[in-house]
Amino acid sequence: MAETAIDELAPDFDEQALVEAAQQGDREALSLIYDHYFPRVYRYVASRLPTTEDAEDVTTEIFLRVIENLRTFTFRGLPFGAWVFRIARNEVVTFVRRRKVRSQVAPLTESIPDPAPDHTEEVHTALTLEVVRAAAAKLPEAQRQVIELRFGAGLSVAETARVLGKTENNVKVLQHKAIAKLQTMVPPQ
Repeated sequence: MAETAIDELAPDFDEQALVEAAQQGDREALSLIYDHYFPRVYRYVASRLPTTEDAEDVTTEIFLRVIENLRTFTFRGLPFGAWVFRIARNEVVTFVRRRKVRSQVAPLTESIPDPAPDHTEEVHTALTLEVVRAAAAKLPEAQRQVIELRFGAGLSVAETARVLGKTENNVKVLQHKAIAKLQTMVPPQ
């Protein structure tokens, strides 16, 4: 695509005359400059930022900078548009840097973390064990002994059978019946 001059794209747009008028406080000239550059600046910014909202905010900042610094602009061989896009580039870079700094900060939460250990699980386990012990106390003696040895002492089926003088199959049956009965006696947590 060939390089096209501004006045070829917008023949009624006399950039230098409009900039000089805007520098003198002519709001109509400033409005024409804004209308001319806004779509292109917005497209430039939107192509470099992740969201439409960010692009809109940064484009607004760019035009605020243009208005704030308009009186300092002088024509020195470069078009006014180059100056506008230099401001746009700087604002995009500043926005991205600020966002990186902000993203490194820990996110705010609605609660303050407590460094003390959380004993909730331990309390819950202790209460559950108490309920299971109370229920196990109501089991028939043989079933209670199997449960105590298997789960309280951590013995294997073979070790429990030797301690109780029973067969391994008998221990498995007693354990199965005890667990089934406990499930009906202890409500689900």
